[in-house]
Amino acid sequence: MKKILFFFILCLNFSCNNSEKKQLLKEAPSGMVFIKGGEFLMGADNNQAMRDEYPQHKVVVNSFLMDETEVTNADFKKFVESTGYLTTAERIIDWNDLKKYLPPNTPKPHDSLLAPSSLVFFESQTENLNDFSQWWKLKKEVNWKQPYGKESSIDTILNHPVIHVSWDDAVAYCKWKGRRLPTEAEYEYAMRSGNSNTIYTWGNEPVGFGKQKANIWQGNFPSKNIVEDKFYYTSPVKSFDKNDFGLFDISGNVWEWCSDLYHSDYYSTISKGITNNPIGPTKSFDPNDPFSSKRVMRGGSFLCNDSYCSGFRNSMRMKSTPDSSSQHVGFRTVLEVKS
Repeated sequence: MKKILFFFILCLNFSCNNSEKKQLLKEAPSGMVFIKGGEFLMGADNNQAMRDEYPQHKVVVNSFLMDETEVTNADFKKFVESTGYLTTAERIIDWNDLKKYLPPNTPKPHDSLLAPSSLVFFESQTENLNDFSQWWKLKKEVNWKQPYGKESSIDTILNHPVIHVSWDDAVAYCKWKGRRLPTEAEYEYAMRSGNSNTIYTWGNEPVGFGKQKANIWQGNFPSKNIVEDKFYYTSPVKSFDKNDFGLFDISGNVWEWCSDLYHSDYYSTISKGITNNPIGPTKSFDPNDPFSSKRVMRGGSFLCNDSYCSGFRNSMRMKSTPDSSSQHVGFRTVLEVKS
């Protein structure tokens, strides 16, 4: 009798859960997928892990809705046309604001260096992979609608992820949509897609084996991309297989902004027991740039390569100042699931 009762309750719960999920999916905005919450191991999962990926720790996240792709140029264009919003890369750099993030007594640069601009990638023959200035240049008249310079446009790449957007720009878009950026924990949970302790969103098979898995750098970084995946820069969304949660490009294509502040030692402060829905530290700290407050980015980009950063790994963390923009950073949004 107890077995029958237990089976009945189990079936009832399963039915309710399925009904709840179907209702959520029915009400979800177009282009979003339901991510059922749960517990997972967050952080370092193989010997490529950086120091800030340790220690691995248990985290629980609530269910949420997430964009199945990055926000596209077409999406962002609608936002700008609706609001008249001017992105960070389209504004003159405010020296009084900028110097807050620089070492004390840093001299003011020439006004020409404070003109509207964004970071653009250039191939380089350098062997010093610690000096990213060898392949990144600040270029004027580059922004989300002119992603490669004054003569470029997004007219033929509306289905590509928007780039040259800062964290501040991403937050402004989210507010317009009535959404928010994912937390770092939500993003890693989404990358892992219910698979325990795998290295990549697709599993454990190295990125260079089998079929093309994501838009990354193939060849010798940063000197030559052999473009086996057919894309030198960004690729149209949905160009590669979705993961087990139904998410496209959660790994590769562009780095994606998260809501959290970045702190290199954050994991060590929350690693005891189980952490519920972590939202990041209250203060930012990057030992390589101690005067700048930074936000987390996740997922890797078309510039990531095993010889350099393996940014497409599930646990890999990246960071940048909230007013920075570049050619390989975008974002996607999430929505709370009402209980």
